[in-house]
Amino acid sequence: MQPTSIVERSLRANTLAAGMASAFLIREVEQRLLALFAAGKLSGTVHTCIGQEWTGVAVAGALEPGDLLFSNHRCHGHFLARTGNVTGLIAEMMGRRSGVCGGLGGSQHLCDAKTGFYSNGIQGGMMPVAAGMALALKLRKQPKIAAIFIGDGTLGQGAVYETLNLASKWRLPLLVVLENNRYAQSTAQQETLAGGIRERAASFGIESFQSATWDPDTLCAVARQCADSVRREQCPALLEIECDRLLAHSKGDDDRDAAEMDLCWERDPITAFKRQHPAESSGFEQQAAAIVDLAVSEAEAAPYAELYLPAGARETQPREALEWTAAQDRGGERIAVRIREGLLQNMRRDPRIVLLGEDIRSPYGGAFKVTKGLSDEFSERVLNTPISESALVGAGTGLALGGFLPVCEIMFGDFLTLAADQIVNHAAKFELMYNGQVRVPLVIRTPMGGRRGYGPTHSQSLEKHWLGIANTQVLALHDRYDPALVYDQLFSTSASPALVIENKRLYASRLSSQAPAGFVQEHTVESFPVTRIRPLAPPDVTVFCYGGMLPYAVEAAIDAFVEEEIPVEVICPLRIYPLDPRAVIESLGRTHLLVIAEEGAGFAGAGAELLAQLAEHDPSLLRRVKRVCAPAAAIPACGPLEERILPSSGAIQDAIRSVMHHA
Repeated sequence: MQPTSIVERSLRANTLAAGMASAFLIREVEQRLLALFAAGKLSGTVHTCIGQEWTGVAVAGALEPGDLLFSNHRCHGHFLARTGNVTGLIAEMMGRRSGVCGGLGGSQHLCDAKTGFYSNGIQGGMMPVAAGMALALKLRKQPKIAAIFIGDGTLGQGAVYETLNLASKWRLPLLVVLENNRYAQSTAQQETLAGGIRERAASFGIESFQSATWDPDTLCAVARQCADSVRREQCPALLEIECDRLLAHSKGDDDRDAAEMDLCWERDPITAFKRQHPAESSGFEQQAAAIVDLAVSEAEAAPYAELYLPAGARETQPREALEWTAAQDRGGERIAVRIREGLLQNMRRDPRIVLLGEDIRSPYGGAFKVTKGLSDEFSERVLNTPISESALVGAGTGLALGGFLPVCEIMFGDFLTLAADQIVNHAAKFELMYNGQVRVPLVIRTPMGGRRGYGPTHSQSLEKHWLGIANTQVLALHDRYDPALVYDQLFSTSASPALVIENKRLYASRLSSQAPAGFVQEHTVESFPVTRIRPLAPPDVTVFCYGGMLPYAVEAAIDAFVEEEIPVEVICPLRIYPLDPRAVIESLGRTHLLVIAEEGAGFAGAGAELLAQLAEHDPSLLRRVKRVCAPAAAIPACGPLEERILPSSGAIQDAIRSVMHHA
């Protein structure tokens, strides 16, 4: 692309001069950060982009206001090129409250929500998130794009390919910028990478472009061409930028070949510019040093970071006593129907709700038919995804960041493990490490549990593995509280990720609004109530359970009373994380005997957490406790054996009898 007039040449010269000034500033910041670390004024790690400054400068220059930019562990240059916020970056690195994330994110986890910049340190993890934000732009019909930086080493991550496939099929305005510095940390590319880089994009039908940092003029032109193509065609593209990382991967030693590094320094665009334009270079360096000096002094004067906690996690007063109310749920309908009704009515009410999942559109409507027919009414908001749990949940997270209310269906709860990184290191982390700049109202719903003969990898109760993830709720639906009300509450109030466990056996069960004879059914008055099945007689034993275990616990309570005249009170929380022990504490004040019933393995589960909280509260509450749970073994495909090893009403009744007789 050659300039055709003096005016164009002048504009290009001015643009390149501004770009070089930005590149000099980025280098000065990176060098100063290394000096600050050596002086003990930074903690953690520092991944500098010295040598790669022009990747950020060129791409940021090709973006428009309203475009989005995502980055990775080596993000300082991208951040500065996009935002220009030297003061916020240095304060962040120094752990100060005036940092761009209040000092909580540090080197790898930067966010400036106002300019649309987001980074995270997990290799490839931001790819599906960026795709989700690109989907948000597309759904809103905004002529903007999302760009994401990855490195050649990131091509080892499966999330990259899941996202390329998704972005191509959905024609998302996503620009993938691959910085090819030929090393994954310290390992040379030829040791780990098979095939070509641009060929990878071509295999997904994605157009690719290529340029290099040692020719900034051409790089800027190609970056603009690439961004313009994504914007115009509203489909993804790949821009491969060859570049040199001149220093170590992080702040440690660099064992690359010295002769190779000499060649890299020789063609470094900043080094070359300093040789050719010493006077201008001196001016750029002095200007950059003055900016960084001021930023460092302001950061040193600022207070250190304080831990950010979402509003719902801040408890300044002791929690009040529980208020109970008689159950008034709509009974008789199947649980699956009530879940679908909750989704349907909320989708009609709120156009921000988008459903993502495998096989959820009509005519199939999901493996358990919960979403059947919804795509007929909301064609653009019920989307079939590839079999890509990581990309699916990551895209949902991006949608949530983009102002939508996404619902991700994972076909079987066992498959949540395939999306663990996106849940733990992305969706759950963003609000906390970005110091409250963003919210992630993501709902993940999935069937869990056995008793259907599906075998070891489709029958597990794995909910305990998701308990304790900061800023994430875990809910377990049951048959005595309307699931439609649960989804009403989630869509109306939730600002953080929520995992909803839907026990498989409950889908065909009917909502129970009536208590058994001789019992009263009540709920606590709160957003996600605790359900209590209370005997009319003073109870002797408390049974704690959740989700699909409630019908078995109720049956055991009835049998214990009818057969042995043991009054049993059943406590079933809807929310199992965070777990509120007050209802159990209240009940144990009367019984002092506890049975815990869980379908999954008991070790380190919700029941174990309950016992820990009870011990902290008042060890004298418990005279005896018995746990009923599955063995820590694979769930067999053999139906009779599966029924024998999973907790039953008979096993719960045996536990009730045991605590009574040994109290």
